Order: sequence, then structure tokens, then C-alpha cells
Amino acid sequence: MFDVFGSVKGLLKLDQVCIDNNIFRLHYKATVIILIAFSLLVTSRQYIGDPIDCIVDEIPLNVMDTYCWIYSTFTIPNRLTGIAGKDIVQPGVASHVDGHDEVKYHKYYQWVCFVLFFQAMLFYVPRYLWKTWEGGRIKMLVLDLNMPIMNEEAKERKKILVDYFADNIKGHNFYAMRFFFCELLNFVNVLGQIYFMDFFLDGEFTTYGSDVVRFTEMEPEERGDPMARVFPKVTKCTFHKYGPSGSVQKFDGLCVLPLNIVNEKIYVFLWFWFILLTILTGISLVYRAAVIMMPKLRLLMLRARSRLSAHEEVELIASRCQMGDWFILYQLGKNIDPLIYKEIICDLAQKVEGKEIV
Repeated sequence: MFDVFGSVKGLLKLDQVCIDNNIFRLHYKATVIILIAFSLLVTSRQYIGDPIDCIVDEIPLNVMDTYCWIYSTFTIPNRLTGIAGKDIVQPGVASHVDGHDEVKYHKYYQWVCFVLFFQAMLFYVPRYLWKTWEGGRIKMLVLDLNMPIMNEEAKERKKILVDYFADNIKGHNFYAMRFFFCELLNFVNVLGQIYFMDFFLDGEFTTYGSDVVRFTEMEPEERGDPMARVFPKVTKCTFHKYGPSGSVQKFDGLCVLPLNIVNEKIYVFLWFWFILLTILTGISLVYRAAVIMMPKLRLLMLRARSRLSAHEEVELIASRCQMGDWFILYQLGKNIDPLIYKEIICDLAQKVEGKEIV
């Protein structure tokens, strides 16, 4: 099993410099790792076996398997409930009348691995955009300042940082707005992907998780398994060929889809994960809007980040800073050692007040 997930271990490494936040990392780290791991899992025959196995008289089994995998299989929706072996063969598998009984074709299981990988790439897009726009600015500013003991070179770096910030004060708004745009893009992406998966699963995804929870609470004789409806393990497949007399012969086969045992669990997990991610991202956007509109909140957050500094110095800096300047300072506080950050705040307060730095 470790071989399957070995190729995603590169995404697990921690960044030396933090240029975003925890909610952002849930999108481009946790979700990307989950989706790529699932994509690899559903393509691994070592753990699942053949994706489809069909049985039918007079047709070679390998031909039937290939045909039904390519052209899809089907179930009968109004035969999902009943006692297997008595009323029906399997949920959704029963005799039917063409043109009378509704038939539901299942084609999407062929594309699950590709769709999961495509979704992982979409979740990485906001991170790619932000990393490109950010351009390594934070990393450049915090160089050699993440250790509590400073040598002469680090002291010079601290002076350069203070001078840079004082000279470019009120010039970082565009930098911050691009990050806020990427946060909004994360929310739009996860919301859009919920509806994309709903479209991919023929309108079944938006209620899939809640249907599964409801299914577990119902009486056995009353309930219809939503996982069997969306990801049937046994389906039907119809094969046509010419007979000896030249007439078209019809063969009904039963197909077992072991892959759907994994698919149904994957999408139950993804339903709960995407709902949780949507809620957390929505809360983070409300928080971000409050930060933008409430200078008092920015002051409190900067105080919390620079807890070793004097309140008067923090208030002085906050009063002179715009939104973008606050954002840069807050990001620096995540990456710089608290003792050095205290000195930076002190020096910066003197600089913006016009005093000579001691």
C-alpha cells in the first residue's frame, strides 16, 4: 500500500517560509494529496483486481469484459429495493422490458481516476498563482532572521528590512489584494467542484453523503442503499451479434464491478471533506472581510503577533500602515524569531516616527 502513496510524499514536506495560512494549505496540500492518492488507488490492480468481470453464455469472457467496460453497463432504478436472491438478483439487477422500465447507464466509473487527478490540479491553481505573484518576497525579507541569535550579517539584514518597509510603506496593497483574491478563488473552486462532481455523477453527489447517513439509520427492509444506486457492484450489460442466419442476437450478461467498492467509499469521504472545506473557507472569507474593514481588529491581531513588543509601538505602526503593510508585517511575524521581530517593531516604530534608530 505504501507504494501507491509514495509518489505523493513530496507534497508532505514543510515549507521553510510560510506565505499563506492553514486554510489555504488545506486546499493545496491536504486536498491535493487526498485526491492524487485516491486517483492512484483506483488505478492499482494490485489491490482491486480487474475493474470489471462479466459472465454471459456463448461470448468469450475477455470480449464481454472489454465491451462492457467501453460501452458501459446499466441498472434498473425501480429494482433497487427487494430481497437479493428472492425478489431480485442484486440491487438494480432484474429482468426489464425495453421501453417500459427506466434504465440507468453507468459510464462515469471509467473516468474516476482522471477526474480525481484533474480536480487535484484545480485545487493547486490558487497556490500556483499566489506563489507566482508573491515572487519570494517574504523569503527574501526574512533571510537569516528566523534564528534567535543574530550575527553581524543578520543585524545588517534586519536594518535592510526596516529600511525597506519604511521606504515602501503604503505600497503593499496590491500585494495583499492578490492574496485575498486567491483566498476567494479557493472558495469558488471548492464550491464549483462540488457541483462539478454532482454533474459527473448524474446529479447524485450533492446529497450523496447525507443519503448514506440516512441509509444507516433506516430499517433494513425499508432502505435502499444510495451507494448501490450511484456505484453498483453488480450491473447488467447487453451484447449484440449476428447469429448463424444473419439475424441479430441479444445476450444479457451480469457484470461485477470491484472498482466500485472503492469508489463508493472515496466519494463518501470526499462529500464530507468538501462540505467541511467549504464551511472552513467560507468562515475564513468572513474573517478576511472583517480584517479588511476593521482597522481595530488588525491592531489587535498585530499585537497578538508581536506580543513581546510595547503596545505603543505597535499602535504607532498600525496607525501609519494601510491594509497591505499590515499584511506584510503579519506574514513576517509568522516567519521571524519573536525576539528579532520585537526589535524590528521597535526600530520600525522609531523610523516611522522620524527618530534616529539606536
